[in-house]
Amino acid sequence: MKIAIINGPNLNLVGTREPDVYGGETFEHFFARLRKKFEDIDFDYYQSNVEGELINEIQNSAQKMDGIILNAGAYTHTSVAIGDAIAAIRIPVVEVHISNIEAREDFRKISHISAKCAGTIFGFGLKGYELAVQSFLL
Repeated sequence: MKIAIINGPNLNLVGTREPDVYGGETFEHFFARLRKKFEDIDFDYYQSNVEGELINEIQNSAQKMDGIILNAGAYTHTSVAIGDAIAAIRIPVVEVHISNIEAREDFRKISHISAKCAGTIFGFGLKGYELAVQSFLL
């Protein structure tokens, strides 16, 4: 199985950015542990702060992967284009958010991607990515 993990804006700062919200572990450290736990899965990882680059990566991943785990970050709440990119591909996408978006600012309760995704996981910290991987194994 091949799974792409695509992270959006500011997620390159996980581990140092607002640790009370996003935790103190870097994504790179977490990703190394995730790869070790799921040794039979071929992971691709991509992070960008640029909306168009995320759309390109979603489209490219659809050609070579079995599924996508997507944390679009703040673009979740603003990008119709990312939602359209998800709707345009034929592989499942699981939306992940590290924080509990329902317990945050009102604008974070609006998602332009959730309805296009196979499912959404939020509020479990980095463990949400692991739960998303497990969802592909069901």
